[in-house]
Amino acid sequence: MTADEQQAMAGHQDYWRDLLAAGRVVVYGPVADPEGVWGLGVLRAADRAEVLEIGRRDPSVLAGVNTFEVFEIMGGTTG
Repeated sequence: MTADEQQAMAGHQDYWRDLLAAGRVVVYGPVADPEGVWGLGVLRAADRAEVLEIGRRDPSVLAGVNTFEVFEIMGGTTG
């Protein structure tokens, strides 16, 4: 990674830690996919628009280092 990419990823990590601390995130972290590592985050949100805004504000997305996709859980259950 370049220095700019490292900075964006440090901001990404801080951003998701803050979301977790605020109770917005259920779980997040890297996924050990044999095809290549990627990240997963499960959010608590009122609606899809809120989740999209959270994704758009991620420092690594703003820097063009990462992209994101949003999928809704159908009938999910939490403890």
